[in-house]
Amino acid sequence: MLRFTAFLSTVVLCASTNVYADAQPAKTTAFVHVNVVPMDRERVLRDQTVLVQGDRIVAIGPNVEVPAAAQRIDGHGTAWLSPGLADMHTHSQTKNDLAVYLANGVTTVLNMGDSRAGFVDKVVPAVNRGEVPGPHVYTSFLVDGNTEYNGFVLRTPDDARAFVRLAKTNGYDFIKVYVGLTPEVYSTLAQEGPRAGLPLIGHGVYAVRLDSQIAQGQALIAHAEEFFYSFFTPPGVEESDTPPDVKRIADAVALAKRPGATVTADLVTYAAIAHQIGHPEVVAGFLARPESYFMSPNDRLQWQTSGYVNKTARLEAKLEFLRCMVKAMADAGVELVAGTDAPAVPGTLPGFSLHDDLAELEASGLSRYQVLTTATRAPGAFIERTKHNDRFGLVATGYRADLVLSSANPLDSLATLRKPLGVMAAGQWRDAAALDALKDHVRASYRQASVGY
Repeated sequence: MLRFTAFLSTVVLCASTNVYADAQPAKTTAFVHVNVVPMDRERVLRDQTVLVQGDRIVAIGPNVEVPAAAQRIDGHGTAWLSPGLADMHTHSQTKNDLAVYLANGVTTVLNMGDSRAGFVDKVVPAVNRGEVPGPHVYTSFLVDGNTEYNGFVLRTPDDARAFVRLAKTNGYDFIKVYVGLTPEVYSTLAQEGPRAGLPLIGHGVYAVRLDSQIAQGQALIAHAEEFFYSFFTPPGVEESDTPPDVKRIADAVALAKRPGATVTADLVTYAAIAHQIGHPEVVAGFLARPESYFMSPNDRLQWQTSGYVNKTARLEAKLEFLRCMVKAMADAGVELVAGTDAPAVPGTLPGFSLHDDLAELEASGLSRYQVLTTATRAPGAFIERTKHNDRFGLVATGYRADLVLSSANPLDSLATLRKPLGVMAAGQWRDAAALDALKDHVRASYRQASVGY
């Protein structure tokens, strides 16, 4: 392994002191003698060559001819190449967070609203062009029906029609619906959004209900726990700490299996909330993790002042119900995607928390292939179906060259993905040293910005 690591260090372009410019897209890159986990189905292709031109995979096979001028990444038969990971529920909106995602092997994120205009207008295009290191970012514009939360407020169908035009003009990919919309406004968004190329994603809307939302074409339920609020609990009944009867899981599975429906399996988020309610020491423990040094001082302060610890709910029983429901959905073939809510919920660190979510899913009984699907093939299928403008999530010809190189087969141990040997995002390769340099840059910037950090 020392020979392999040393070789990688010789091929990555990391001599520049500017980590934001250390990896330029090679015209052609060849991964040779790698074991491929393609994720099209549960299988491994041993001792393969994967050829990348620009930002696309163009050839895979044991006897692919490698151009003489190609950048070669030699796995020596002991390294494993799998698709880059996707976090389909984030609230990060800084270059630093995006760099940390990339360093964790996350090559796609779906931003779920509340982003500043400057992030959507400037940072996202630069990252998606490869000018700034980070995952490919898809964006959503958050709307609600009142000012209780932080959404853009819509009160009438006319508001909704104008909003769709506004979101389209400003380059968003999705419309995220929140809980307080009226049925009339929601229906208008459901009709006008997809016509403008802006599918609906988001929460359960209290006055509409999940069954109606899915029937009207909502493409993504942003949290698995939304079934508690807008499906299991009858309208007008106050939500309780008692989980539903397990017999109701079959009803939720049937709803989620309707064509076009996708559910975010964000067990790490609900678990973090459940564990910290009434326990400030849990949040202190989150902040003591070494990974927290790569989180902004503002986010650290937000975690310290979060209101979750002051709540009185007891969610442990509902967390166990949620684990059973997600497992049943996975076994039934529901399209599940991984998501974390990072960094909005204390305990969800950008990048790192996706690996925590995968561990939560495995602990809930999903096979490692089912778990890895939620962060690779399923997000790619969701985006291809809803946006029709890109293909990623598989190691396959024609797909975006988003790849993670690891020292072990992730289908044997998902933990190997926490320490990638290297990551390729849209054809740009960075080895482990370059990924560490990204994190070091982030940590140093926070040290400079925060006295005593």
